[in-house]
Amino acid sequence: MTTNVIEKTTLAWPNSIREEFEKNQLNGRVGTRLLSETNRVRVWEIRLAPGERIGFHRHVLDYFWTAVTPGRARSHMEDGSVVEAVYAVGDTRHFSYGAGEYKIHDLENIGDADLWFTTVEFLDSANEPLKVYAEA
Repeated sequence: MTTNVIEKTTLAWPNSIREEFEKNQLNGRVGTRLLSETNRVRVWEIRLAPGERIGFHRHVLDYFWTAVTPGRARSHMEDGSVVEAVYAVGDTRHFSYGAGEYKIHDLENIGDADLWFTTVEFLDSANEPLKVYAEA
């Protein structure tokens, strides 16, 4: 995976993106489809067609994601930065959050083919799981 920061302030975000960011501060829906949930894990699929995006959501649980397909994406991050990334099949990243720590971002497919990830959240993390909104 390669990344490039293209913006560093929310002032560059369109109004619709800033408004959605404010509205979805506590959205725990970190994928487009919840595939499985047990008392230990939530397994998510993120599948985005070209130009499609998953809206802002908050990560509070330890988790990892794996790219199932190659592709390109753009994310608006809670610190105001906009990051573009290129993914290869099998790229995997792990994240861990201490009590009170989190990350908020969105994800948009800016490539020309479907972008697909599998994400696994660990429910026994330092933070309580967030409510999963009906729609991301």
